[in-house]
Amino acid sequence: MGFGSAVAVGTLLLMLPVSKTGPGGAGFMEALFTATSAVCVTGLTVVDTPTYWSGFGQVVIMLMIQLGGLGIMIFAALIGLVLARKLTVRSRLNTAAEVKASGLDDVRGMVRGIVLISLIVEAAVFVLLLPRFALHYEYGLGKAAWHALFHAVSSFNNAGFALYTDNLIGFVEDPFICLPICAAIILGGLGFPVIMQLRKHLRQPLHWSMNTKLVIWGTVILLVAGTAYITALEWNNPDTFGKLSPWGRLLAGFFHSVQTRTAGFNSVDIGAMRDETWLGMDILMFIGAGPAGTGGGIKVTTFAVLFFIMVTELRGEGAVNIFGKRLSRAVHRQAITVVLIAVAAVIAGAALLMILTGENLDRAMFETVSAFATVGLSTGITAGLSDAAQLVLVILMFLGRLGPLTLGSAIALRQRRILYELPKERPAIG
Repeated sequence: MGFGSAVAVGTLLLMLPVSKTGPGGAGFMEALFTATSAVCVTGLTVVDTPTYWSGFGQVVIMLMIQLGGLGIMIFAALIGLVLARKLTVRSRLNTAAEVKASGLDDVRGMVRGIVLISLIVEAAVFVLLLPRFALHYEYGLGKAAWHALFHAVSSFNNAGFALYTDNLIGFVEDPFICLPICAAIILGGLGFPVIMQLRKHLRQPLHWSMNTKLVIWGTVILLVAGTAYITALEWNNPDTFGKLSPWGRLLAGFFHSVQTRTAGFNSVDIGAMRDETWLGMDILMFIGAGPAGTGGGIKVTTFAVLFFIMVTELRGEGAVNIFGKRLSRAVHRQAITVVLIAVAAVIAGAALLMILTGENLDRAMFETVSAFATVGLSTGITAGLSDAAQLVLVILMFLGRLGPLTLGSAIALRQRRILYELPKERPAIG
């Protein structure tokens, strides 16, 4: 309800004539798609952000990105904390579920910490980008400050919205623009519980929880593997990395590996990449970032849990042990449920896009995974899709931001308590 309300308000604001350049207001589909993409911190667009939306419209988009990144329930809890100095038990439970808090007592501190960390990271990126825009690219102070602020918010919240028609292609070999944005994306994708634990025990890995270790190691492995994979395949592609210097190719490879963590910026033409590169990026986008962060996907922890379950089964062992701790069996079912629902959503979405548009599987799958994982990367077909096809992507963005298991639980409303057990039987597997 919270996310739906935010999308509705954002849609209405973007339909106002003041939000659009030129005469008249934006159409309903353009406003709905953009609002959903902003609140769900995706970054897919059907219109050109810097030319179609006015300054007011861009501010609305930035605020929706910030709101979506923090989480509607966290934002509501913050407002309640400031105004009433008190949170109800229901609000604290809702917020604990949203930020993966370990208990009710730490929700107040966690909400404050989330907001503080967000503002600190965004301020740091703003400070790094501002002089580069102002001095090197000779923007006026006002324009430099606005571009630095917008991209700082968009990057930390893993949104991928940019104030340039070609996204960030003009900065493909500029490390002073690309690297601060990458750092913000990685931090936002780690998840707030991980960031807060690292803040307390950065030099004490033994005190890290299983969640923190899985996210840290998973992030490092996926970033390195993604960089190597994308750089190797695109190294000699004349339409993407082939025209860059060796250093520029490495930077572009790392940059786009980071973007698959569900950020959505691009510094080369994604539509000109090889089909094999798209396939690898599909997998990286589907996995996504860490839980309780600004990224999407099935989450690094879900993928890691399934990996360790597979290893345990292949070894013929009983319990799944990770980093010296035994994994709860309830987590097994949750991980499998999340992945199966996600796979079903992606396959259904890709099939619908192919039926509605006639696009081939490669492009339809890429757009679908990008929408569901709230990434925002595109092969260039999104803007030209029919209203029905764009509505499919809107639904996928909304579903992907809420999370398959959360949405499934909301539909089920409650868990049934079974007072009996049936006899066991084991079917043949494989």
